[in-house]
Amino acid sequence: MSSGADLFCKSESYYQNPREDMLRFIPAGVGKTLEFGCGEGSFSALLKDRFNAETWAVEINDTCAQIAATKLHRVINKDAHASLQDLPNGYFDCIICFDFLEHLADPYTLLTSLKSKLTRDGVIISSIPNIRYYTVFRDYVVHGNWDYRDQGVMDRTHLRFFTYKSIVKMFELLDFELLRIEGAHPTSSRSCRILRWLTFNVLSDIRHKHFITIVKAGSRHLI
Repeated sequence: MSSGADLFCKSESYYQNPREDMLRFIPAGVGKTLEFGCGEGSFSALLKDRFNAETWAVEINDTCAQIAATKLHRVINKDAHASLQDLPNGYFDCIICFDFLEHLADPYTLLTSLKSKLTRDGVIISSIPNIRYYTVFRDYVVHGNWDYRDQGVMDRTHLRFFTYKSIVKMFELLDFELLRIEGAHPTSSRSCRILRWLTFNVLSDIRHKHFITIVKAGSRHLI
């Protein structure tokens, strides 16, 4: 049986990225956080230092999990679904899924299960790649290519693909309240601007490489 490290064979920089640009999405006064796919734990370590947060994480890569464990309060070295049994209910103010959900065959069941792990006002923050991102969109619409890469929107380990609309629909169907959705990492391509203008901005979503979402459990879960 392959280990987590075998399943996600990436360069070291992939696991070390601190993602400081994502700090602005973290709620002020956050106390207990849980990060899925934490890599070597760089982002959660920032939360520990800057917010004095109690930081938990889940990481399938054995080597990365060991490194992250030296920085964070607790790291669970398991598959995301298998980790649920080790996570306390009603405990986390903030659950983080940065470029993670697309790696799962079934992100929907995981998201539904995570509702029980949140505090009443807790949120899930996600960064989700946009399959309609301009360079990818141009590659498959104009050139007819669907080529996987070592990383990025067309990462060869991605199992699910999302657009702005499918992200919104996913959270609605799973009974989450979408508090915020924001495009991130926009292209500076002049041809993208022209295309958006020619289509009366119908293709406005192709500008952003990722969409950042903040959601909380919907009212049906709280009843």
